[in-house]
Amino acid sequence: MSIYKSAIEKPVTTVLIFVAVIVIGVYSFIKLPVDQFPEMDPPYITVMTTYPGASASEMETNVTKIMENALTSVDHLKHITSQSKDNISVVTLELEWGSNMDEAVNDVRSFVDMAANNLPDNCAKPVIFKLSTSSMPICQYSITADETYAGLDKILNDEVVPQLNHIDGIGNISLSGAPDRYVYVNIDQEKLDAYGITLEQVGQVVQANNLNLSSGTIKMPQEQYQMQVRSEYIESSEIANLMVAMTPQGQQVFIRDIATIKDTIKDLSLDEKTNGREAVRLIIAKQTGANTVQVCRDVRKELAQIQKQLPTDVKIEKIYDSSENIQNSINSLEESVLYALLFVVLVVLFFLGKWRATLIIGITIPIALIVAFIYLGVADSSLNIISLCSLTIAIGMVVDDAIVVLENITRHVERGEDPHDAAIYATNEVWVSVIATTLVLVAVFVPLTMLNGMAGIMFHELGWIVTVVCCTSTAVAISLTPMLCSKLLKARKVHVDENGDLVDDEADKKSLYDRTVVRMLDIIDEYYAKSLGWCLKHKAITLFILFALFAASLTPMFMGKIGTDFMQQQDNGRLSVTVKLQRGTRIEETLKTARRLEARFVELVPEIQLINTSAGSNDDASIAALFSSTMNNKISMTVRLPKKWERDRDIWTIAEILRKEMATYPEINEFQCNISSGGPGGNGNTVDLEIYGYDFDKTSQLAEQCRQLISALPGSRDVNISREDDRPDIKITVDKEKASRLGLSSATISTYLRNRVAGMACGYLKDDGSEYDIVVRLEEEDRNSISDVLNLSIPTATGKTVKLSEVATVGEYWAPPTIERKARQRIVTVKATPYNTTLGELAKAIETEVVPQLDLPVGYSTHIGGNYETQQDTFRDMILLAAMIILLVYIVMASQFESLRMPGIIMFTIPFALSGVIIALWITGRSLDMIGALGLVLLVGIVVKNGIVLVDYINLMRERGYELNQAIQMSGRSRIRPVLMTAFTTILGMIPMAVSSGEGAEMWQPLGIVVIGGLTVSTFLTLYVVPVLYGVMSRHGDRDKKEALRKKFIFMDIKVKKEEK
Repeated sequence: MSIYKSAIEKPVTTVLIFVAVIVIGVYSFIKLPVDQFPEMDPPYITVMTTYPGASASEMETNVTKIMENALTSVDHLKHITSQSKDNISVVTLELEWGSNMDEAVNDVRSFVDMAANNLPDNCAKPVIFKLSTSSMPICQYSITADETYAGLDKILNDEVVPQLNHIDGIGNISLSGAPDRYVYVNIDQEKLDAYGITLEQVGQVVQANNLNLSSGTIKMPQEQYQMQVRSEYIESSEIANLMVAMTPQGQQVFIRDIATIKDTIKDLSLDEKTNGREAVRLIIAKQTGANTVQVCRDVRKELAQIQKQLPTDVKIEKIYDSSENIQNSINSLEESVLYALLFVVLVVLFFLGKWRATLIIGITIPIALIVAFIYLGVADSSLNIISLCSLTIAIGMVVDDAIVVLENITRHVERGEDPHDAAIYATNEVWVSVIATTLVLVAVFVPLTMLNGMAGIMFHELGWIVTVVCCTSTAVAISLTPMLCSKLLKARKVHVDENGDLVDDEADKKSLYDRTVVRMLDIIDEYYAKSLGWCLKHKAITLFILFALFAASLTPMFMGKIGTDFMQQQDNGRLSVTVKLQRGTRIEETLKTARRLEARFVELVPEIQLINTSAGSNDDASIAALFSSTMNNKISMTVRLPKKWERDRDIWTIAEILRKEMATYPEINEFQCNISSGGPGGNGNTVDLEIYGYDFDKTSQLAEQCRQLISALPGSRDVNISREDDRPDIKITVDKEKASRLGLSSATISTYLRNRVAGMACGYLKDDGSEYDIVVRLEEEDRNSISDVLNLSIPTATGKTVKLSEVATVGEYWAPPTIERKARQRIVTVKATPYNTTLGELAKAIETEVVPQLDLPVGYSTHIGGNYETQQDTFRDMILLAAMIILLVYIVMASQFESLRMPGIIMFTIPFALSGVIIALWITGRSLDMIGALGLVLLVGIVVKNGIVLVDYINLMRERGYELNQAIQMSGRSRIRPVLMTAFTTILGMIPMAVSSGEGAEMWQPLGIVVIGGLTVSTFLTLYVVPVLYGVMSRHGDRDKKEALRKKFIFMDIKVKKEEK
């Protein structure tokens, strides 16, 4: 027994099966985590190697090159880049997106172990890092304070962080800019020399009196006790009362006589401010697989409770919360899904005019969508932008199968058949073609799961979801839909008159719908049939006009009116500003510029809600500091704005205002103002001009020339060179002969210098369970110039002291910059961000106007990379994918029609979809990006469905004996409503996505525009192209086939003799 017949005969079982599916789907939906994108491992692995005492060039030769050569054999390697700095080598491997990172790390570890034997003896063991989503912050908060700022670090570590750690799914919590308490013993150099005391003596005294030492066990007759000497400092003031030495005259010298004790905040190195106030940044990450939205929501609730317990001057402000962007984007897409659902139901109601029929069709949509949630649950995925976008795409298509089945059943019922019998016979007629059209969609969407790169990660889930939804809709269409039709549709009251004709008893009872909508649709049917008849009589003229329109529609593309981008940037109300001053600028001077910029930004852009500024670097930072670009001459700002619907100016206009302001500051060497989109494309679309060559001076000269030329291009902004300026350093050269005569070595001199300038660590001051560093050093005025450095006293082996100038010379020099490499060659990169132009247009301008002006010596080369290179790779993959999809669709259709010619006729609808896309992009002023290219691929499957419906019905009419043109006209008139209905459901289903103004809408608008434009134009043009081409290609072929067939049947020509009586 067939599926549809079983469903009709067993309605209770059928309904209960789908109720069970709905229950499982709702449960899966409730359990789904909410995130911005599907879980994806960033394909980056970093290998860090330290080699103390090596310069950048030595690191490159002795470490970096060896590691690069070993790591080039790693599977799925896309790019290998490296940075060689003083003492440190960092090699970064970029693998293909979607690679198994655990296997890759094991491969890297194996190659590193093999290369380790070739590294220098003093080299540390290489350390391997894998970048994961759990290391990326999901929210940041700023904590400001006035009176209690000095103790803010203790408050946060004791009260805030422990409570936040209780939240399920929370990952690493870190603090940036927290004020560390230090005890400084600042010694006066002159007094030290006058008493003949060395700094090391003072440090040893401080250290020796700060002990908690076990001194054995005392055994008494009955008990035994542990004995301890407890001599730790309770207060920092105790240090001042320690005696350091005694003069020959018997005078006691205390630390207070030669030094001042400062129990204060650590010297300024990293400055954090929020809206001009001293601040600490609280950075929160989540565990891998945790629900981002839920974790952020729990953090907000917990911080609100913590705020009540904190001192009144401590305020917690949000810098950014990724869950807001995610939730707003999800809400926007959910709204699009609901609107699409409403529009689809209205289209069905408009064309069918019966609420029962509309209800039957409408039930298909939620069931198909709910099955998608089951798939997401089984696949261990999340409710994210990709999955919701997939549902928006699918909504317009899930009703197509049900419409075809329902329309055929309705036609049978109108002939007077009983709904039960009509459901069986009508479904039997169309169920094979329904499955065939679904196979076409499967042929389109399943290959999406085979894409490589970032597009593969993005669209893998989309391909499976739409495939699952479409297959579900087919299952519903051939089971639940006929069953509901058999129960809900009413039999038509008819009788047979005396002439044997079927007479409708309710013919005179015409409703308002019949008098208006049906009449209008009848007029459209009639007009289409007449126009199609004219086209069939004038095939050459019709085809010429249609192909001329197609050629004309390509004009905007050939005129360069359609640009290309990687991914559209989103207005999420956040800007990242980076400012670089002259290399070597003191942190205090950098902060003056930062305060001026903050004041001007707020004055120019009153919409600004918060500015978080970070300048300088943390001396005691973790390994993560290696990958950070903050230095004393750099300022990093996060600017938070209201949501885009709460302000008049968009974020790109505001960014340009800030850029113009920064351009007026003479002390600023370079600046950037990036839109923080938070998408997989990163913080901005950039075109990178990569310059390869060995000589630093030459490549730096070429990079500066490129920077000036690119800056002159009208569409370029934030043009920066990746290579840092040379660093001004003080170089101390020890006279080894003189030093050795005094019993000194370069190592001991280096240690003494560090003790006097950076400070000598002398233990900790313990207070309320926390430990604070005690540092002995010289007063700042004794170490803040080259002459002061030369005047430093160095103790000798004989107990005397000599000045540094006696054993060493001090000079200034420019330290070489970081050596960057890519593909095992030295490289410098010039980055540019497009403004009021597309990524493709800017790249083309650089390629045609900048590169030809460069005088490249032999052995030097350029390459255009960055997001533009990724875009080009993605587009190439998309073109190959489209070719494969077209081939698969052709195979499916050829199997359905058992003809190699019929699919060719239907394939002619695809170019007209392209013309519609070009026109839509041109009218809306949009560029074609990765998401829009996806829409082009999807159109291949969507537009051929209309052609299949037409050709299938024409074949049916011809089998019934109708003449070719008559069969084409009858089929066109009969099928125009289902064609228009399925096209309108898809078009209206995409309209909410195309016109959405919610957060994150910029990313998906091109997809909606592409599908709407392509489907609108192709639907109306192919209503003529397919029938006319069918007429052209069928007439001669069929005539020749019939002639050849007639000649085979020669018995038809045999004359039969009459029998003689």
